Amino acid sequence: MKVIVTGGAGFIGSSLIRFLIGETDAEVINVDKLTYAGNLASLASVETHARYRFVKADICDRRAMTDLFAAVRPDAVMHLAAESHVDRSIEGPAAFVETNIVGTYTLLEAARGYWSGLPAPARDAFRFHHISTDEVYGSLGAEGLFTETTPYAPTSPYSSSKASSDHLVRAWHHTYGLPTLVTNCSNNYGPYHFPEKLIPLMILKGLEGKPLPVYGNGENVRDWLFVEDHARALWTVVNAGRVGETYNIGGEAEQRNIDVVVRICDLLDEMVPGAAPRRGLITFVSDRPGHDARYAMDITKISGELGWRPRESFESGLRKTVAWYLDNRSWWEDIRSARYAGERLGLAAPVTVTAG
Repeated sequence: MKVIVTGGAGFIGSSLIRFLIGETDAEVINVDKLTYAGNLASLASVETHARYRFVKADICDRRAMTDLFAAVRPDAVMHLAAESHVDRSIEGPAAFVETNIVGTYTLLEAARGYWSGLPAPARDAFRFHHISTDEVYGSLGAEGLFTETTPYAPTSPYSSSKASSDHLVRAWHHTYGLPTLVTNCSNNYGPYHFPEKLIPLMILKGLEGKPLPVYGNGENVRDWLFVEDHARALWTVVNAGRVGETYNIGGEAEQRNIDVVVRICDLLDEMVPGAAPRRGLITFVSDRPGHDARYAMDITKISGELGWRPRESFESGLRKTVAWYLDNRSWWEDIRSARYAGERLGLAAPVTVTAG
């Protein structure tokens, strides 16, 4: 099987590629623009493998995408390329509209042009797998779970752009017959995670003895999914999922943000003892604008239909994650010195429009 992975130098994409090269016979073509969060160092273990190839290209470039499909002739596309950080979307939504909406449209059209010219057996076997987020569903109350039929109610520029791309993918299936699949995942964590997100940011700040900023009162709840479990789920869906369907992927590991940070503090104290308990570094800061209260996923469909379930508990996955950052300082030290030093994002003041 020949697979194009878009955004393969990112966090989830690189995990998927390492899984595909290490655990399957798939030939992988990694297409990535290499924005700030793209890091080929995350793929050092596979970069010379005979079944792996990297192509630097922008999914918004229609000619480049059309040429890519013609040259590669893939059996499947696994589309992960996206701007993904809520805080950055608050500061600069334009990039999210361009990459997540326009880029997905461009890729869909390139895929449709290629797919429509295939002989019937190859056309039937082709898959366009779009990887999305639970944030498209909006915010849950204290009870309940997101299902595949939960109405969309995105609240941030990021989640709105992902919701738009989900709708485009479904429209290309229903209108043109393109064989698509959509997955919506909960919060990922694990090795090679760009340190602007909660877990890696808290690990690195804790190592440095710096304040650990927790938004609001820390009561916001997320369902956490170990990234290697997610990679396995994505491969399961692209191979066995029903065309036109959506599958929710979650870790069944709901945690309050404050509890995540406390657990990281305790693991760091255990693995790298400091002069004082790191819980004392926790600092509550002004909340993120429009911060959703709770996300939680119902994974009945993917587990019942396709037999996938997460293997890692939050406790085992978090321990592995902290240990990885301790053992791989060169990976994240390069990022901290050159691209992101840990500053807070997403504090841009809203634009006020005066009528008349």
